[in-house]
Amino acid sequence: MEKTNLIINNIKKLKEERKLTNKQLSELSKIPLGTLNKILSGKVKSIKIETLEKLTNSLGDNKPLLSADFGFVRVGASSFLVKLANVKSNVFNIKNEIENALINNVQVLVFPEMSITGYTIGDLVYQELLLKQAKQGLLEIVEFSKNKNILIFVGMPLKVNNLLYNVACSVFDGEILSVTPKRNINESESRYFSAYDGQNIKINILDKECLFGNDIILVSKSNEIVKISCEVGSDLFSIIPPSTIHYQSGSVINVNLACFNEVVSSIKERTLTIKAHALKNKGAYILSNSGYGESTSDLVYTAHSVICENGNIVKQSQPFTTGLIYADIDAEYLNYLKCKNLKNDLKVNPNYDFVNFCLKNQNYEICKEYSKTPFINQNKKASEKECNFILELQANALSQRINHINAKTLVIGVSGGLDSTLALLVCKMAIELSNKSAKDIIGVTMPCFGTSSRTKSNAIILMEELGVTIKEIDITNAVKLHFKDIGHDESQVDVTFENSQARERTQILMDLANKTGGIVIGTGDLSELALGFCTYNGDHMSMYSVNASVPKTLMREIIYYQAKKSSQSLCDVLLDVIDTPVSPELLPTKEQDMAQKTEDIVGPYILHDFFLYYIVSCGFSPSKVFYIATKTFTDEFSSKTIYKWLCNFYKRFFTQQFKRSCQPDGAKVTEISLSIRGDWRMPSDVTYNAWLEELEKIKV
Repeated sequence: MEKTNLIINNIKKLKEERKLTNKQLSELSKIPLGTLNKILSGKVKSIKIETLEKLTNSLGDNKPLLSADFGFVRVGASSFLVKLANVKSNVFNIKNEIENALINNVQVLVFPEMSITGYTIGDLVYQELLLKQAKQGLLEIVEFSKNKNILIFVGMPLKVNNLLYNVACSVFDGEILSVTPKRNINESESRYFSAYDGQNIKINILDKECLFGNDIILVSKSNEIVKISCEVGSDLFSIIPPSTIHYQSGSVINVNLACFNEVVSSIKERTLTIKAHALKNKGAYILSNSGYGESTSDLVYTAHSVICENGNIVKQSQPFTTGLIYADIDAEYLNYLKCKNLKNDLKVNPNYDFVNFCLKNQNYEICKEYSKTPFINQNKKASEKECNFILELQANALSQRINHINAKTLVIGVSGGLDSTLALLVCKMAIELSNKSAKDIIGVTMPCFGTSSRTKSNAIILMEELGVTIKEIDITNAVKLHFKDIGHDESQVDVTFENSQARERTQILMDLANKTGGIVIGTGDLSELALGFCTYNGDHMSMYSVNASVPKTLMREIIYYQAKKSSQSLCDVLLDVIDTPVSPELLPTKEQDMAQKTEDIVGPYILHDFFLYYIVSCGFSPSKVFYIATKTFTDEFSSKTIYKWLCNFYKRFFTQQFKRSCQPDGAKVTEISLSIRGDWRMPSDVTYNAWLEELEKIKV
């Protein structure tokens, strides 16, 4: 019992350090909340040691901290049953929705346009009684927000200098931070409201001074990358929406308080507009839309709300529903994209006011999901279409090179592995585009010490099926003679033993290309380039590298879709290539057995491609990559395994840059290219201490 109490006390301590509620710990450990409450309060006399171990593991060092420190912000859009001109009812519902949002760790919550009074109240908007009640309702919401870590946007009519405006009020911790008037008033609204397009001014509301205007960005002092702006309703559809200027001026998240009526095509059009808007501005867009309760005298409202991040709809509500939708927005990632891609568009706007508030970081398990294979579209039909298009891009790029230099042949080493198989498929398509015969492709198989009968057989069948010229050149004797020339003991199976074979093969291919008036087609892929898992001036070198922008995980997908379109015999060999373990086949082997499996040496390619994508394409830090990897691969790899291969990735990625600094030409066909002539430029002798030091801080 004493040991049990010690373990429980340790669990309590870890829970407190991580600032987890009992509910969060219950979700994390999968232990029912009632049972957990009894354990932590000491009301359970006998507790199974397995249950305690489950709790300890949930809090232990084998899991990353549940944290918003990586730039995640949980945003939400909420709609409710509006009662027109009934402020008390609406405010009551707004407070309930705020409570619900807090339970779900929402940090930024957006309500629909004129949510305090209702939007479709017509001429009642002029009534002083209603305007006063709206202010009183706002005061109630402000008071309710005290000591609550949530930024709230609510809408209402507000009279300023005897002009009536449709405004959005931002509220945080008992304060009104800003009041944003609608800038673009449609024809029906012009009966009631004035448009505002002037500079920011200070107004007095609820006996306190605050900013009134469109050029306002709210900045979280606890994390200054979180910058939030606001627009109202039909502002979205103006030629240059206010949010465009907001994004240009530094905003990362823009909210819209709306009340859009629906017709048959409006949801599609609105969603496309938001997606395009968020994508071009590299931002997040949260639209909260009115629904039930708004008058249906002439129009219908569905409460279709949307949360969009960088062109991707991450959450949207079903039409004719009420309640909360929420999602985690990666503000850090969006800032990275802006800095990298919009440097010529971003500017310091002197008209803008930046209002500080302090949104505290919260510890919660993010609901954002990451694909295990980010290079592959998760929609099967879209994936097939993209894979076919990538193959066309590769083939057309190679065809252009063939025609430009008038190459008579394409010379390619065919091993029976993934890389050379895809490269050969590209060659076949390119040679046809150049109006040449498949026989102008010279496929060379070069068996040596490590060649298995399976890969050799697949290489021969593949070349026969594609109708290319086949050459078999056994390099065993040539390599042995080379060992003798350089004084290498043949029994010493080391890096010299392996690389001599790779360089012998490249020499043969280069000389064959010279002899036949052709070029050598490189087969190495993006994953190998990232890890530097290639022999310098061996398989690392060619005259044109068609797979330079294609990672291993995507390569399998492309070959699979090609197999589905092929004859049965070609399909069979392509599927067997996919099933064959990746291997350089440089160590002595016996027939079918492989002495080397690449993934045993460098790690699983599914992990490395994941690391590559989020490090290079998204700019994530080591700790953030580890955090999302452990969340994504929790059912496949332990955190220790992920950590081991992540460390390996960083070391190889930095130290092997010298191979990428002189890589041959190869077209970019995916969003990542590591060519120094393209997207990735890094000195070969750069230090990587900062990255390794951050990795060392991660407790596994």
